[in-house]
Amino acid sequence: MKTFIYLIALFFSTGIFAQDAKGVTVTVTIDNLLNNDGKVSAALYDEATFMRAAPLDAVETAPENKTVTLTFKNVQPGTYGIITLHDFNENGRMDFEPSGMPKEPYGLSGVGAGFGPPSWGDAKFTVGEEDITLKIAM
Repeated sequence: MKTFIYLIALFFSTGIFAQDAKGVTVTVTIDNLLNNDGKVSAALYDEATFMRAAPLDAVETAPENKTVTLTFKNVQPGTYGIITLHDFNENGRMDFEPSGMPKEPYGLSGVGAGFGPPSWGDAKFTVGEEDITLKIAM
């Protein structure tokens, strides 16, 4: 759990790292948010950085009609994972219950979140030569 908290803190304390070469666009859509409060953020990782280091790229936006669309540009072909967070109070980190359970919704690309901290196996997806759109549930 400490690793997960560290990752979320690192995610929000780092700048956005853009990739130089032309690549594809990865569009993330999240529907059915609980409310329109705060911001929704998404962080793009590869296997080497997932839950260990700063994201390769990060984007955020305010929800409208309980929906957001987030876009990563110039993503090179490869295998990636995305972690999303609905930061209700915009404090830049995930808030937790006294029991250690998250107070704010989060989601993963790939097959989605299971129990416990996010895993690479649950989050990974493949980027090829064509733009892709992912739906992530929170």
